[in-house]
Amino acid sequence: MAKINVTMTVNGEEVSGLAEPRTLLVHFIRETLNLTGTHIGCETSHCGACTIDLDGVSVKSCTRFAVQAEGAQIRTIEGMAEANGTLHQLQESFRQMHGLQCGYCTPGMILRAWRLLQENPHPSEDDIRQGIAGNLCRCTGYQNIVKAIQHAAATLNGETIAEAAQ
Repeated sequence: MAKINVTMTVNGEEVSGLAEPRTLLVHFIRETLNLTGTHIGCETSHCGACTIDLDGVSVKSCTRFAVQAEGAQIRTIEGMAEANGTLHQLQESFRQMHGLQCGYCTPGMILRAWRLLQENPHPSEDDIRQGIAGNLCRCTGYQNIVKAIQHAAATLNGETIAEAAQ
């Protein structure tokens, strides 16, 4: 099958690569761009391990073809930390609040939480639970994931968690 050149901006950098029209975006990101932080889980859009931010929307990258991302702005987990290695507050909050165990869902969960906080900087616990509902975690029971997102939101807003809960 003939390959098509696909160009997009990933984590602030314009990138190009060849892809068959049937190549899923998740495979293009992992195999062509070598950004392996985006995980492949179910490949049926149920688990959310492959969640990225595409043109300002949380997207399960197993549901899109790479050619559909032509010209898109994409953020992956590799684009969350600062260039000097300083973790984004969400990443740091997941670490501090024990929001991960095996870590398989974590990249997708963090990208979904990042978009959630872009849309709603002061989410309630219910907002968070509804906002991450499309991302599955088989390890934590979500308690610490929710706490990590609450902690990140409070920190990003210059509040304590107690202030944010009011």
